[in-house]
Amino acid sequence: MKKASSLLLAISCVFLLACHKKGPEASANAAASAAGQNAEAPGIASAAHSKNNKASEGSAVSSAEQTEEQAELEKKKALMEYATMEDNYINDSKGQWANGAKASTTFGDDTSSGASSVNAVTNVKGGVDGKAWTNNNQDIGFDWLETSYEKPVSATAVRVVFENGAGVEAINKIAIQGTDGKWNTVWDGISDQRRDQRGNRTWFVRNFDRTSYKVKAVKISIANNMERGYKVIDAVQLVGD
Repeated sequence: MKKASSLLLAISCVFLLACHKKGPEASANAAASAAGQNAEAPGIASAAHSKNNKASEGSAVSSAEQTEEQAELEKKKALMEYATMEDNYINDSKGQWANGAKASTTFGDDTSSGASSVNAVTNVKGGVDGKAWTNNNQDIGFDWLETSYEKPVSATAVRVVFENGAGVEAINKIAIQGTDGKWNTVWDGISDQRRDQRGNRTWFVRNFDRTSYKVKAVKISIANNMERGYKVIDAVQLVGD
């Protein structure tokens, strides 16, 4: 009986030693496995980061290309809008062009040879044709341009065409004359119009309530110091019926 107890005790000791040895080995193996995984992780993360960078770069290039294309499209849209606007004005069935014109000054009229035909006020007569009147003052005092029309109408608008926009910021008053000879101001103030970058002409347009009387002439006043330089007007259109 005593021998049996001793044998059982010996077997128990061997079993405990075996378990103790297996535990550290398992822990070591687990630690080695984890280390191996951690060693591989930076490579995987680096590859993923590189892939994301390439995707971002591709997106940036695509975005830049779209922006350039969109800018070009917007430019073409602006040109088309200007062409449509100008065509509507020029071919307005209720618009008529001046058949007579006179002005306070004309460029060159204070020289011995006088003003040349290039700057003559008579150039304002008729429609838009690239021929224009140029005043004789850059930044001193006021100038005016008066245009008359063949058919008196109940007016609703006046359109002034500035060549290359020269002088559009200096216009400060528009008056219309009835068949009774009386002048009425339909607009005065500081011009809010700037040179139209979409075309070679800038249209200064002022609409107003339809007049109860017939209009036969238009007078445009210019404050020369509001925009330094010579003022250049191609045509003046009276709108009405």
